[in-house]
Amino acid sequence: MLFSNTGLAQEEISLTVKDTVTTKYKEINPLSPAKAAFYSAVLPGLGQAYNKKYWKIPLVYGGLGLGIYYYTWNNKKYHEFRDEYKGRLDGTIKKGNSSIYGALDNDGLIRGQKFHQRNRDLSALITAGIYILNIIDANVDAHLLQFNVNENLSVRPELYQNETDYQFKTGLKLTYNF
Repeated sequence: MLFSNTGLAQEEISLTVKDTVTTKYKEINPLSPAKAAFYSAVLPGLGQAYNKKYWKIPLVYGGLGLGIYYYTWNNKKYHEFRDEYKGRLDGTIKKGNSSIYGALDNDGLIRGQKFHQRNRDLSALITAGIYILNIIDANVDAHLLQFNVNENLSVRPELYQNETDYQFKTGLKLTYNF
């Protein structure tokens, strides 16, 4: 025998391979976005709390509060200009006798009414827009919470050299590992 292992101790080697790719299955609730949107429609900010995005709640209430504040302020100023103008037309207020707008003429009062009426209406539209954005944000955020984000799916830009004219080209590479 040419090869013999007499006198040598044999050592047993065990090799374990650890699987690094683990797949966790997450149950998707298809009603979650609708529930978040409903909660935000009932009480603004409740959909953000349902999605556990608590930092968005002060933004929602800040936007709605500012919109309501400017609506009421412009509405008050509009009524002040309108009451002054109406009082001058029916003769109950004489020009110069008013404590608020006595220095303005009738054209100035009309311009003031139009200015504050336009800003009041714009404030109402902005407040309604913030309310609708609150609902849309809760719905989209609930959809994105169910979005699959892992290393097996990646998109990255790539710069490569064309073999025919040796010019550099740009491209987008989509990689999905099973």
